[in-house]
Amino acid sequence: MTESGILIFLVLIQVKHYFADFRWQTGEMLAHKGEFLHPAGMAHAGLHGLLSLPVMTLAGLGGPGLIVALALAEVFVHNVIDWKKANLQNGKADLDEAGFWRLVGLDQAAHQLTYVAILAVGLL
Repeated sequence: MTESGILIFLVLIQVKHYFADFRWQTGEMLAHKGEFLHPAGMAHAGLHGLLSLPVMTLAGLGGPGLIVALALAEVFVHNVIDWKKANLQNGKADLDEAGFWRLVGLDQAAHQLTYVAILAVGLL
């Protein structure tokens, strides 16, 4: 993977994450994150994995087998992160509570570290 491939990955994965996590997430997806492997939550996580396929391909992260394996791993990990956050949040979304924002920050940091792990595997 080239240096430009790393930059392509880092930029496009952020754009992908914004759209999948904030623009295209439906109320149904949000409502069922606390239910492990619920179809709606898996659809959300699956959207992430699906959108990561062209990002990894454009960045030159590896061959098709590795890219598909990393996308599938991302789907599972993304679902686990969202499930854990939903259960720690316990259905509360009080924007005035510091605890809510700590969980949002922890959730987003975990997703970003997933991307670091994907990049690290691609660099091996």
